[in-house]
Amino acid sequence: MEKKEPIEQCECMQVHQDVVNRVSNEMPDDEILYDVAELFKVFGDSTRVKILYALFESEMCVCDIADLLGMTQSAISHQLRVLKQSRLVKYRRDGKTVFYSLADGHIKTIFDQALEHVLE
Repeated sequence: MEKKEPIEQCECMQVHQDVVNRVSNEMPDDEILYDVAELFKVFGDSTRVKILYALFESEMCVCDIADLLGMTQSAISHQLRVLKQSRLVKYRRDGKTVFYSLADGHIKTIFDQALEHVLE
């Protein structure tokens, strides 16, 4: 049976009101924190992470991404729709072909920070 670590509890019975007040004043609104949580949910899918990583390297069409990841175009299109709705990718048309790329540099920064953390 796996041994569980004890839950840490504060032994002092006094709230440090100055700390609570300071943090409370800096805390973003619930709506903003909800949006941050939703963004992290988007990063919580390995297929979407693979797509983002591919787009770090190059602008790509659905056919290219599907071939790279060994998936159907339909599955890739679905994931790209989620990424587009979250404003993580953008697209441009060139004739009948639609090319996807990262929406901005923030996405690579977020990804790089996560990768650095995982590799520590």
